[in-house]
Amino acid sequence: MQMQEVQVERDELAIADRVLNRLAEQVQADAEAVAPVTAQVAGWAVLLIPHRSDAADEGALPGDYRKILAIVRETDGPVQVRAVGERLDLDASVRGKLEPLRAKMTKLADRGWLHKRPGGKFTARS
Repeated sequence: MQMQEVQVERDELAIADRVLNRLAEQVQADAEAVAPVTAQVAGWAVLLIPHRSDAADEGALPGDYRKILAIVRETDGPVQVRAVGERLDLDASVRGKLEPLRAKMTKLADRGWLHKRPGGKFTARS
């Protein structure tokens, strides 16, 4: 009788192991589906920001780009880079701290996620 119980428990563990492996594969596939796309340029991993028309939704953007987009969308009109930087808790008094943010916002505009207006202000595209 004891041998039969051990066999049943072993079979249950084998089933649980298969289920766990399937779940792990699904989690991995889901993570890869939302992970930002990178490419190799001169040996460096470069983050690719998709064009708005190519992406199903803004979930295809890396997290910091999604935050920028959300801040711009929350404003009632054109927003300056400085205002977005302040919302991101960047030291807006140091110009150099805002330049990487300006580059990201310009990249979002180049890819159709934002609209760059005259005077360096940005608005969200509808």
